[in-house]
Amino acid sequence: MWWIVWLILAVVLLVVELIAVDLVSIWFSLSAFIIGLVTALFPELHWGWQIFIFAVLATGLLVATRPLAKRFLKRKKGQETNLELVVDHIGIVEEDINNDLAVGLVKINGLVWSARSKNGDVISKKSFVIVKEINGNKLIVEKRKEKEE
Repeated sequence: MWWIVWLILAVVLLVVELIAVDLVSIWFSLSAFIIGLVTALFPELHWGWQIFIFAVLATGLLVATRPLAKRFLKRKKGQETNLELVVDHIGIVEEDINNDLAVGLVKINGLVWSARSKNGDVISKKSFVIVKEINGNKLIVEKRKEKEE
């Protein structure tokens, strides 16, 4: 009978993990599943021992494998973020950039971003700019020098 309770608990904890995605309750779910199998094989196992084994197993799995799993699931270095896709790249001004009026748009990689001038200069429409950084959701740009290709 207890094995059914443990398997239901395992499923519930698995659903919690699928919702939360924090790599915490997955280890408890796995431990509950293992205890469910153990109690199915040894139905006379006292509930106190079941809880003790569950706690030791869950703690052991969490401590031993969570850091490895998090490291494995981290973003790989080859994957670029928006920051890496636009910083030091050239874009074209779609709307005059004027920091005083808080206006300006730059198109880069097919996307239009709000933009501000790094040194406060007004940069006119159709000018080429180089993205120096991202501040929040705005590109900080400098006008591209004419001699650059």
